Amino acid sequence: MVTLACEGLAVTLGGRIVLDAASAAFAPGGLVGVVGPNGAGKSTLVRALAGLLPVARGRATLDGRDVAAIPRAEMARRIAYLPQGQTLHWPLSVARLVALGRLPHLAPFQRIGAGDAAAIDRAMALTEVTDLRDRVATELSGGERARVLLARALAVEAPVLIVDEPLAALDPGHQLDMMALLRARAGEGALVIAVLHDLGLAARQCDRLLLLHAGRVVADGAPADVLTAERLAAIFGIRAWTGMVEGQPILVPLHRSS
Repeated sequence: MVTLACEGLAVTLGGRIVLDAASAAFAPGGLVGVVGPNGAGKSTLVRALAGLLPVARGRATLDGRDVAAIPRAEMARRIAYLPQGQTLHWPLSVARLVALGRLPHLAPFQRIGAGDAAAIDRAMALTEVTDLRDRVATELSGGERARVLLARALAVEAPVLIVDEPLAALDPGHQLDMMALLRARAGEGALVIAVLHDLGLAARQCDRLLLLHAGRVVADGAPADVLTAERLAAIFGIRAWTGMVEGQPILVPLHRSS
């Protein structure tokens, strides 16, 4: 069983501490949401967990090994990472773009095999972009591009999937589809971590939330225990309505708290 953890993690960017003393452990079987206001350190945390940022103090580990000591090729096979707001510069077809997710499994100059092709097809089917396979990726809408880039991450078929703001540019229907897909991936045994801004979807869809504020982890637990009225007011500066609809927890931001 794959495990990902950080202990006393601190990251400095531009001479400023943007993540400080973060500690958490993650295991497969549930969808973990990382929430917090703008500038809280959410993207910095997940990038550090994926070994993509140098650490000032503490450490991040994958199965007990320091991520900084794990070869990049191995990390690319074990952690699929979808950053936020990617811009496409090369006019690749959708199929070729998604196929880039198989590169960590290929030796230099090795051609894509039948197993790779099957993984690509599965990823495109899951994200409902199969009908876009021959389109030029740079000509897609923002929502289509978001789904194609997720397909590229899914094509890795890594045991860990980290997605940063995967709902940006998606319409409400595709947002629900995206969350269902992430939940299903976790249900299949993957470790799934998602940075989210939509507190309503986070409260309803995630099994666990990690709340960051000013570079620190201030709460970690079940959504109802993390997103309390007091924290919503103190950290997000909002008041919200909370309740149950069709057996699901609902959180609707109403207005700024006084």
